[in-house]
Amino acid sequence: MINRKALLNYRTGIFTLCALALAAMLPAAPASVSLSREEQRIVSAAAAENDRSIALLETLVNINSGTMNFAGVERVGRRMMAELEPLGFKVEWRPMSAVGRAGVVIATHHAAGPGRRLLLIGHLDTVFEQDSPFQRFERRGNIAEGPGTNDMKDGLVIMLGALRALHTAGALSGADVTIVLSGDEEDAGSPLSRARADLIEAAGHADAALEFEALATENGHDMGTIARRSAIDWTLRTTAQSGHSSGIFSAESGFGANYELTRILDTFRRELREPNATYNVGLLLGGAGAAINADGVSGAASGKSNVIAAQGVAKGDLRTLSNAQTERLMARMRAIVADHLPGTGATIEFEPGYPAMAPTNGNRALLARLNEINAALGLEPMAALDPLQRGAGDISFVADKVDCLVGFGAVGQGSHAPGETVDLSSFDRQLKRTALLIERLSRTPR
Repeated sequence: MINRKALLNYRTGIFTLCALALAAMLPAAPASVSLSREEQRIVSAAAAENDRSIALLETLVNINSGTMNFAGVERVGRRMMAELEPLGFKVEWRPMSAVGRAGVVIATHHAAGPGRRLLLIGHLDTVFEQDSPFQRFERRGNIAEGPGTNDMKDGLVIMLGALRALHTAGALSGADVTIVLSGDEEDAGSPLSRARADLIEAAGHADAALEFEALATENGHDMGTIARRSAIDWTLRTTAQSGHSSGIFSAESGFGANYELTRILDTFRRELREPNATYNVGLLLGGAGAAINADGVSGAASGKSNVIAAQGVAKGDLRTLSNAQTERLMARMRAIVADHLPGTGATIEFEPGYPAMAPTNGNRALLARLNEINAALGLEPMAALDPLQRGAGDISFVADKVDCLVGFGAVGQGSHAPGETVDLSSFDRQLKRTALLIERLSRTPR
């Protein structure tokens, strides 16, 4: 663990240290953040939702909702709609056949008050399709195992539980809340601009967004996520004149496609390094012939040791902390690609992907508000999570429009792998935190 943290700190500069220092400076429990009588009722109502939330989690986990199981994704969506409607939400299931996916839940609870308008974000699907052997919920004390227990059916039921607590305490009526639950977060439909159009539109009517993916922890301490890095795939192709290997490096034959491919990738390695940016090469092929299969994750190459390579191809991804960093690195990558070796050619294509959620002052302010609630509940303050420890997410599509905070699901382990678990003991504090934050933000003037 010590070595891993040292590596992360090297790669991210002083991001984490500054965040930890900021959290350490927060007062323990100032009088201004004590709970009002109404908030005490909310906390009691949230505590009462714990068992019901866990029971609903079991129900949802036992419904297979792998991204491509459209009927299962819709079943989970319909169940969420049935839970939200009695709370005063107008609910809608929007089919997404146009992008080759199941659909999205849109739920709205409008209020005319001056408080901040909230966008709550989640997803209905999991990575476990119908052919996966990992299918059922199983509880062992405070640990529950099952597909989606931590990514993110736990977040769905915590969202519902917090809203039910507000409704029970009579504090939901003044809250302006829009909920968007996508059915394809784990494997987004195409075009991505259409697949996330409903989410982006909802952000136009919101002032802050909360994403209900898992609560991150570090060394046993809860962490706040104020930043998520982008995720953009790229494909690099090189070409050259083939011929007998005895002519390699000559003016007539050139350097071949494989040397051009190697030059580009090694220049990426040497010249693109900067804090919070990574660029992985996940697939590499080269030879007399080289092509990636239609599935995008496999391919074939052929060649001989005495034949100059005519084709090369590589696929990878680019992850950055801001969209400006993305544009800067993409421009640099294009320039490197264009500086060809003699007798070769190369192109690079960037696919539409997930933008970055940068660590803005607005996001930091949301975490500060949450830490006021932590103080009032007697919980320790939450420092900002190093963004290298979290992947891309749907909230990034609206991060340029609203203040954002991530991590209102529960604590868990092993997401995206058989054996995924969730710590049910974390539900209590997450239900209380979430309900109080929604209530306080809804009373904060825009």
